[in-house]
Amino acid sequence: MKDRLWGGNKLKELFNKPSDTESTGESWELSGVPENVSIVANGPLKGKPLKLLIEEYNTAILGESVVERFGLEFPILVKFIDAKKDLSIQLHPDDELAKERHNSFGKTEMWYIMDADPGANLIVGFNKNVNKEEYKASLANDTLLELLNFETVKAGDTFFINTGKVHAIGAGVLLAEIQQTSDITYRVFDFNRKDSSGNLRELHTDLALDAIDYERKEDFRVPYSHSEGTVNPMVDCPYFKTSFLHLKTKFDLDISDRDCFTIYICVEGEAQLTNDWGTTALKKGETVLVAAASTMITIDTPGAKILEVTI
Repeated sequence: MKDRLWGGNKLKELFNKPSDTESTGESWELSGVPENVSIVANGPLKGKPLKLLIEEYNTAILGESVVERFGLEFPILVKFIDAKKDLSIQLHPDDELAKERHNSFGKTEMWYIMDADPGANLIVGFNKNVNKEEYKASLANDTLLELLNFETVKAGDTFFINTGKVHAIGAGVLLAEIQQTSDITYRVFDFNRKDSSGNLRELHTDLALDAIDYERKEDFRVPYSHSEGTVNPMVDCPYFKTSFLHLKTKFDLDISDRDCFTIYICVEGEAQLTNDWGTTALKKGETVLVAAASTMITIDTPGAKILEVTI
């Protein structure tokens, strides 16, 4: 759980997350990030960290193709984010720039809106093509918001945020975020807010200049089918593939040809997941990692909406 200047209490109230503050902004659901490594919640491996499992079982957990690309690093980070207040306006560098500057991967991400207050919005990209000089002038004149594109959102809306795209989560939005394992963020505007110590948060103005995509693009809203009882594709990019499952009964899935792990994120309802070795419960606001060695998945539910993530 991550306490944030802009966080609220929906993660605790709606998902029963373990939080004792009123400003919990993030729940890191599945993470291999150092100092933030996920711990197995139940079963015979309960209490073991994900990193230890990967070191012990490597390709059986990740898949051979994943180990070839990423070694024994878990390449996906899954979060739930509760924005009681507007998040800062930011962007992420691509792999090339992140490697050169930070010896890190870039950060491509996807948002699935789980809940939104009436009128809540996101900032995604610019509302017109701009150039670097026009952008710099807007920072100097405190008029950046006039150049940005605002998108009103509701539950079920999905957005793909590629590297370089200026973005922000608006107040009143609760979402699931699927991203590359990277924490490289360039903050460019924070509404002149101060933290609890009275300090302005750090901005990364100069670093951002060569990382921003200044072109207006209509590539961020993800259209997808809500058909029941099938796998509905959502995002297919080099870093992750996501699908939407709307289920109202038992659903069997053959995953024997997947050379990678599978992640299930419950965004509505509840279900029982069974694979080759056992069964576990999955309810709204929970995430399950299915090992690459699995050959099948059965999802038994009276009604659930689930995001499926592979790589």
